Amino acid sequence: MTSRLVRAILILPGTVLVLVPTLIIWLTRGTAVGAELPRIDDPLPWAGALLFGLGLVFAIWTCRLFVTVGEGTPAPWDPPRKLVVRGPYRHVRNPMITSVLLMLAGEAAFLSSWALAGWLLVFFAANALYFPLSEEKALERRFGDQYRRYKANVPRWILRPWRQP
Repeated sequence: MTSRLVRAILILPGTVLVLVPTLIIWLTRGTAVGAELPRIDDPLPWAGALLFGLGLVFAIWTCRLFVTVGEGTPAPWDPPRKLVVRGPYRHVRNPMITSVLLMLAGEAAFLSSWALAGWLLVFFAANALYFPLSEEKALERRFGDQYRRYKANVPRWILRPWRQP
């Protein structure tokens, strides 16, 4: 399980949080929207570091639930065998994406980069299309009424607790 999880993390969030931001920073260096090194007296990088840390804690928590409760990984090629509806999954259907969005916001703030903020918006928009058009349909096929009941009670992006009967 460990190698499967590491591979999923390197490929998925690794691409979104490291590879693409590195490319964006490289392509925008020296421009008004590019990254700049943080100054110790500027509160924005500190807020960015806090957002990134919060997102990282959230990501570890949700991945751990996928492995221990769901018996799978976050990767679409190795999905959980059981529907996970505890922890953050009681409040939002996509807490892993939420954690990545927090980390991207943290990177953009830490480096004062409008280009990275733009990447955050592109990533969110892509997921806002992908989830209802593809992933949710696949989850309905895999988990049936159990997922449909979950989907009816837990919002896709906004935090709101689900109180199961």
